[in-house]
Amino acid sequence: MKYLYIVISSTLFLGCQDIKEIEKPENLIAKEVMVNILTDVYISNASRSINNKLLKEYNIRLDSVIYNKYHIDSLQFVESNAYYSSNLKTYTRIITEVQEGLIILQKEKDSIYEKIKKEKEDSTKAKKKEDSTKIKKKEEPKLLANPVESEIN
Repeated sequence: MKYLYIVISSTLFLGCQDIKEIEKPENLIAKEVMVNILTDVYISNASRSINNKLLKEYNIRLDSVIYNKYHIDSLQFVESNAYYSSNLKTYTRIITEVQEGLIILQKEKDSIYEKIKKEKEDSTKAKKKEDSTKIKKKEEPKLLANPVESEIN
């Protein structure tokens, strides 16, 4: 029993060490910008899973594209992300905003696809109507002379 007490006490003592809080970086990325960056990161990760071969073929480094877009470097991003993720409430808010932004982008993409699909359908219908009109015109017999005019003469 005495050994069990010592083992439990030791485990609690070692497990409850003081955890250092991450210091705020000097070049911390603003929360609003971090939301935009993380949104782009999620989109770039999705694009990698869809067409990684094309990205490799053209030597496109999406991380570099994002860093250039926001005028940051990888260290600044890592430090800012670590700082925000050390506070669960803050990071949850950021991720929620990212998720909401992605949902909005998905709806916009879907509406664009629907508009393009409708335009293609309308164009196809108009083409078919135009083709059927041409066929009908070709089928009508053409008279060489107007019968009314020929009776007058």
